[in-house]
Amino acid sequence: MKLIEITEDIKATPGEYIFHEPTRQMVLCGSFNRKLDQIRVLARGRLFVDKISNFKKIALTRQEKAKRRASTCKGCSG
Repeated sequence: MKLIEITEDIKATPGEYIFHEPTRQMVLCGSFNRKLDQIRVLARGRLFVDKISNFKKIALTRQEKAKRRASTCKGCSG
């Protein structure tokens, strides 16, 4: 897993997991507002807002993505 700085040409999309550096936790992006320089996120069941510079995007390799991919239900294939 690699962390990428969020710059002018890179943005976080709602529903994406990103890393919050001050609390050192992965959070769920709710909204991204470059004009106000803030991202609203959900962490531990609570919403909070912080500056864009305090967040990093999470980049996974192909192998890491394959490990995280959930298996599909086989109950209906019967």
